[in-house]
Amino acid sequence: MPVKHKLLVAGAGMAGLAAAARARELGADVVVHEKGDRPGGSMLLSSGVVWRYREWEDFRSGCPGGDLALQRVVWEGLDEALAWLESLGAQVVSRETGNPLTKGVRFDPRGLTEVLARHAGALRVGEPLTALPEDVPTILATGGFQGDRELVRRYVTPEADALVLRANPWSTGDGLRLALARGAALSVGLDEFYGRNLAAAPRITAEDFVPLAQVYARHVTVKNVRGERHEARHWADLDVVQWTARQPGARAWYVVTDEALSEPVRDGTVGEAIETARRAGAPVERRDGATRVEVVAGITSTLGGIRVDEHARAADELWAAGADVGGISTGGWSSALAAALVLGRIAAEDAVSLGG
Repeated sequence: MPVKHKLLVAGAGMAGLAAAARARELGADVVVHEKGDRPGGSMLLSSGVVWRYREWEDFRSGCPGGDLALQRVVWEGLDEALAWLESLGAQVVSRETGNPLTKGVRFDPRGLTEVLARHAGALRVGEPLTALPEDVPTILATGGFQGDRELVRRYVTPEADALVLRANPWSTGDGLRLALARGAALSVGLDEFYGRNLAAAPRITAEDFVPLAQVYARHVTVKNVRGERHEARHWADLDVVQWTARQPGARAWYVVTDEALSEPVRDGTVGEAIETARRAGAPVERRDGATRVEVVAGITSTLGGIRVDEHARAADELWAAGADVGGISTGGWSSALAAALVLGRIAAEDAVSLGG
């Protein structure tokens, strides 16, 4: 019998689990190292929507600083990758994204994690990959560096200590450090991140990450504690959260007129989002005929990281996928789960093919 090709995967989020499942499908012997106490990574804390822009031109205009080749790979590969997830047994909750500019599907994050974990092979939970082997191809999918305050302060904002970590606590730049030690390069956009402004409740847990998100900056006036304003530009409020992260205490105020309270956002209205904030104990007050809501920046995923080519190669016998890869959403935002899924599969296919 032929000897199975061996492959190591670091990280058991979307990218790592997808890579492992695809590699095993191709006949590889895979071991997945997961630093945390469970698989799923930050995917398990997400809304479960995996999407792409409907039109290529919208992807380019929405993320103008991104690597064109990587963007094309993700945009062209997502539909096939989503069909593959369903073939593994992943159940679709909805085939609507709620945004006419995008298409994709919504999965139950827990169910999707369970399906991928069943197909991923040997999963070593609580055992991070601390060094790269010399003779075994490795895929890095450790989730970015948003959980490392020092790296966030170095690359993103001096207010790093004030940010809410709106993600799992284990993504602390392990993959980035391993890749650089192997000779990989950094991508563009290291100062950018994806996140949400959250209602500044006195206590914010993982269960609050989605319901406390205040995603309606385009309908309000945004101010910092000094009264300086920021005009929202991005449809997903990405510029607003990045601006807030660099303000004193990583905080801002949303000033909401009564007319704006009925504006639709996500699954409700601006007024309903504010009421959720109020019930959670966030500062919500009436002043000068308007409602004021204090928000704090929450960082979900870094957008800069390891530079890879369209085969997800980072260095000799080293691939990267997921939030460890930078340069896809630079200048805007595209689905991190989509990029993780597509590049995780591509990394597995390339690693297995080169291993014979």
